[in-house]
Amino acid sequence: MTEDEAQAWISANFDVPRETWERLERFISLLREEMLHQNLISKSSADHMWARHIVDSAQLLLLAPKPDKDMIWLDLGTGAGFPGMVIAILSSYQVRMVESRKRRCEFLNKVIEQAEIERNAAVFHDRLENIDSFSADIISARAFAPLDRLIPLSHRFSTEKTVWLLPKGKNAVRELKGLSPKRQKMFHVEHSLTDPNAGILVGKG
Repeated sequence: MTEDEAQAWISANFDVPRETWERLERFISLLREEMLHQNLISKSSADHMWARHIVDSAQLLLLAPKPDKDMIWLDLGTGAGFPGMVIAILSSYQVRMVESRKRRCEFLNKVIEQAEIERNAAVFHDRLENIDSFSADIISARAFAPLDRLIPLSHRFSTEKTVWLLPKGKNAVRELKGLSPKRQKMFHVEHSLTDPNAGILVGKG
């Protein structure tokens, strides 16, 4: 997927008025600036920002229930803002991003302020273990922890209706097989739009 194809895909799949495009472009601009000061994404992916990061994050919305303003999306280990920041810009979910690293949290809060998405985006600067439990409608994690650690750490935020969206790259099937048979039944694998060899674990409960 080229950068032009990625932008065309975003336009075709989401209602993207001028203000939303400006927010996405501002996010990308801030990310490029911050990369001069800290390691946020790989240098090899910086020239493919729309395909490797924006579309890769946005595709999760197609696997999620239709949002409303009260539904909570919990993104674990948000890092540079993927997928949490993209979800907050493109949807009406209340996005709660968990990130333990101070400098990354400072960057994420800067994006929230300058993209003017305070209405539905917030950052928890702490380890997940230290955050009080609440019920999340969606739980995502792009590069937070292996599945056999991720589920025990985060299950207290889930209900029987919670949807799990976990991009796991080429390790998706292998990590799924590492769970107990009961937990394996929670999930199925969807292929990523940005990498035919990558999988997204989709679960419920």
